[in-house]
Amino acid sequence: MVAGLAPGEAIVNPDKMFSDNNIEMRINRVNSIDSKKKQITLDDGKTISYDKLVLGMGASPFMPPIDGVDNNGVFSLRALGDAEKIRNYMETRNPSKLVFVGAGFISLEVAALVKDMKGKNYQVDVIELMDHPLPLMLDPEMGKTIHTHLVDNGFRMHMGRRVEKILGENGQVTGVQLDDGQSVDADMVFMNVGARPNLELAENAGIEMGRFGIRVNEFLETSDPDIMAGGDCIDNYHFITKRSAGTQLRGPAVIQGRLIAKRLAGYEIPFPGLLGNSAVKIFDKHVAATGFSETQAREEGFEPVSATVESRSKHAMIPGVQPWTLKLVFDKKTHKLLGGQIISSSGEPVKEIDAVNALIVGGKTIADLTTFMCAGNPDCSSEPSAEPITLAAEQALQKAGKPA
Repeated sequence: MVAGLAPGEAIVNPDKMFSDNNIEMRINRVNSIDSKKKQITLDDGKTISYDKLVLGMGASPFMPPIDGVDNNGVFSLRALGDAEKIRNYMETRNPSKLVFVGAGFISLEVAALVKDMKGKNYQVDVIELMDHPLPLMLDPEMGKTIHTHLVDNGFRMHMGRRVEKILGENGQVTGVQLDDGQSVDADMVFMNVGARPNLELAENAGIEMGRFGIRVNEFLETSDPDIMAGGDCIDNYHFITKRSAGTQLRGPAVIQGRLIAKRLAGYEIPFPGLLGNSAVKIFDKHVAATGFSETQAREEGFEPVSATVESRSKHAMIPGVQPWTLKLVFDKKTHKLLGGQIISSSGEPVKEIDAVNALIVGGKTIADLTTFMCAGNPDCSSEPSAEPITLAAEQALQKAGKPA
């Protein structure tokens, strides 16, 4: 929507969705929850009683407490309303110098879309605290590929830098000042440095909190058995470690919503935990990741073994063949698969990350992956002898030796 590729109503139409399913939709603010009376109080003073209550308050963009963050022309992007404000500003102000604070997937995808807008010639600067883009998805050497790709497409990259101050005149943004003293001109700034769960309502109701949000069990029930919660406001847990995880992604929220509905209908299907599956398109590069990167695995106490292989989207002799790279991360002790990363110049290979995800969930090892077989066709896959998951496993087996 920011780039004008789709109108807001094409993205979401909640009124029709609810009416088609005979659901009464009320637009109001909930001020409080009385769990003893099993009642919520709305902003207009009215109350609604419940048998079961589901909380899905989501999260709000985190705006760091730095000077100048309230200047006109400073935006965050989280909801449809944010996109509408950004689009309106770009149409009325016609900015030419854009600064993106944070090099995560939302920031880079939006930056690439606006850079590609016809008739525009934006100067784009990206500022990231870590030493490479997409630091939560990619290891440094994979991130370097994306860094080069962004520079080749005209981006000015400032890695390992922090914004100290947002500069402005008469309340209008004019640039940002970095921690090394450098100033970067800007007439529009995007702040994309994470989100914070909306917890006030649940906290005031006495619901137990975890490290990253509302504490829930495997069935998404809170400390009050008649109150359930899901999405960005809960304290998620990682599939591999079973420890708290603060990942806020669309996929888990959708699954959690479905599991809550099934639980209310009498089913008992536990939420398995997060793997952080994510994907992004940046110009003509497709990037996807799941599980732990090598860096993250080491931080979690594993001794990781990794393998990186080059492959292609089609058989080598087929016109239109495009290269892609796969990295797999294993635990040296158990040989279990911990994570994977893909960078591809075409869209088809990026879906192979879903196979990696399934292999992690299945507890598969390096040896298991050496026998991995997938469907193949000259026009839509690499040759069987060049199947990247198998090749990466063969490399990892040589590095890891026999499991402990």
